[in-house]
Amino acid sequence: MSDVSLCINRLKLYAYHGVLPQEQKVGANFYLTINARVAADRAALEEDDLAGTVNYAEVIRAATEEMQTASRLLEHVAHRIARRLLDDFGRIREVSVTLEKENPPLRAQTEHVSVGLTLAR
Repeated sequence: MSDVSLCINRLKLYAYHGVLPQEQKVGANFYLTINARVAADRAALEEDDLAGTVNYAEVIRAATEEMQTASRLLEHVAHRIARRLLDDFGRIREVSVTLEKENPPLRAQTEHVSVGLTLAR
């Protein structure tokens, strides 16, 4: 068994996260980056068999489902996604999630704000 790095970089999703009522009504673009340490085995590494690793399409599906549940805090969303990935995919040993919110409603101009967290087994 070997640890393999899986990275889903800046998956663009539209969602309704934010503290202000307007953010919850209008929504915004979000970018999700997931880095996972995956325990891949011989099936994936030597036999070219998906059963020996994690299917990144399924990781994207699970994360997208979590993004559809509106939350006030980005920290809450990021934690929910990380927890779901650890719960759903036994081969994931550690997962880091970075969630960026495009053009947040601030009295300052910025491209995005982001939060990140890491959970491990």
